[in-house]
Amino acid sequence: MSTIIDITLNVNLKLQINSKRIETVLTLHPYNTPNLQVTSVVKIKVYGIFLCMIATSSWASNPLWLEGKTAERYEITVYRSATCGCCKGWINHLEDHDFVVKDVTVDDVNKFKQQFDVPTQAASCHTAVVDGVVIEGHVPAQDIKRLLADKRDVRLLTVPAMPSGTPGMDSAGARKDDFRVYAISTDNRVDVFQTYSDY
Repeated sequence: MSTIIDITLNVNLKLQINSKRIETVLTLHPYNTPNLQVTSVVKIKVYGIFLCMIATSSWASNPLWLEGKTAERYEITVYRSATCGCCKGWINHLEDHDFVVKDVTVDDVNKFKQQFDVPTQAASCHTAVVDGVVIEGHVPAQDIKRLLADKRDVRLLTVPAMPSGTPGMDSAGARKDDFRVYAISTDNRVDVFQTYSDY
């Protein structure tokens, strides 16, 4: 894994909902400064929010997301909107990996993103905390456990936006988008922690 000081991430997410297209463009461009100054262009149509709200228990798990399951148990607190089904799907994924989940439904998730210093460009639909590490978005449980076992200098693990196919976004027949898990250190260095493609 190489250290990335200056990185640009473009995520193009196109989903079909009632013949309406979601287009998400996310640019993550962190600079080598203590405050992680970033510039971005984020365009998310209202249908993206609608997608997360209508997701229900119909979300099915990709068997890949059960691989690498370990016996270690961690307590994790997840802050999410009560209406977000994909967030609930991600919680189910954590529980499949023996996480003990405190599920906290809130009116304003952004308040917790600010509290835990989640950069706007790294944001997703839910925010969690485990052993002092912030987990943002649909991060696979295997990656969370690997980070916690390695005891790396990481304050935040994130999958920005809501890529189709990630845990909680893997409904039956859903497209499997390539995506990256990013790690942000305590001094705001950004690394690619894991890359998923052709899964």
